[in-house]
Amino acid sequence: MRGERRAMVGRELGRVFDEVPELYDRVRPGYPDELFADLAAVGGIDGRSSVLEVGCGTGQATVPLAALASAVTAVEPGPGMAALARRRVAALGNVGVGKVDVELATFEDWDDRGRRFDALVAATSWHWVDPAVRWRRAHEVLRPDGRLAVLGHVVVRRPGEPEAYAETADLHERFAPGNPGWGHPPLEDEARAGADGWGLPDGPGDLFGPPDVRWYPAVQWFDGAGFADLLRSLSLYRELDPDVREPLLEAIAERIRTELGDRIARRYLAVLRVARRTG
Repeated sequence: MRGERRAMVGRELGRVFDEVPELYDRVRPGYPDELFADLAAVGGIDGRSSVLEVGCGTGQATVPLAALASAVTAVEPGPGMAALARRRVAALGNVGVGKVDVELATFEDWDDRGRRFDALVAATSWHWVDPAVRWRRAHEVLRPDGRLAVLGHVVVRRPGEPEAYAETADLHERFAPGNPGWGHPPLEDEARAGADGWGLPDGPGDLFGPPDVRWYPAVQWFDGAGFADLLRSLSLYRELDPDVREPLLEAIAERIRTELGDRIARRYLAVLRVARRTG
């Protein structure tokens, strides 16, 4: 995917994940333990901290956050995603984890009821929040000296290694020609060099200090059917008409099965950005 969609389109597209919460939970990459250890250290999160999680999805990041903090308030606009997150949290029990509440709302419309937090964490969700609202709202709900942490994944490739889009670009153009989202992922070094700061078209101005940016290489391996399921969980493919999407994904799965030994890597750089609230 290239760039950030317009805010209202992004908010609408963000809800398409709620159509497939179980699939999303099964195929999407999580975050490494090292990232959460760094988040605790750089973000100042410990057993006394209250954390607001924006866009918790199915709770993939909520669980490790609960192990760090005394309380986590997780905001999620999708009913299906929120229900799965609640089930995941309930399975933790009450030993060794902070209290977790999952509240159904968008961050833009969420009623904070005057609550203020030591940290705000957004895992693969901050780009879905309206740019006209997100930075100011984050500043408002954080305590003085609070931290904003934005987590994400960047899909990358390595020289000389088969890469899924490169191996199926002709299929993408055959079934959905001219889609502006199609394109080769950057090389790993290019991604690191080209994503300084917040990695977004906009920034917080003077509401937050400069972010501390840390990278964590990761990889998922898929067979053809599994890779097609991963693509079914991505907004770029979910916004396609099903009569276009499903034949495309079936063709991609068949290409991986028959020409790539039914095994393909999806390489990522997980990224952590943490900054201190100012003022």
